[in-house]
Amino acid sequence: MTDHIYKHIELTGSSKTSIEEAVSNALAKANETVRNIQWFTVTETRGHVVDGKVAHWQVTINAGFTLD
Repeated sequence: MTDHIYKHIELTGSSKTSIEEAVSNALAKANETVRNIQWFTVTETRGHVVDGKVAHWQVTINAGFTLD
């Protein structure tokens, strides 16, 4: 097994539907330009409220990827 070196970035995704979709949206966008994403950790969950209802979920994650 080889040793891996990881770098991590902070991302914030949003969704009108769910926390899970907010995470998926952030990872999908990052995957367009970052190779080898291996893991993520949720660091913050928050939302935007309009008229007493959740209008958007906002989730901040740290995503880790291996360096070439």
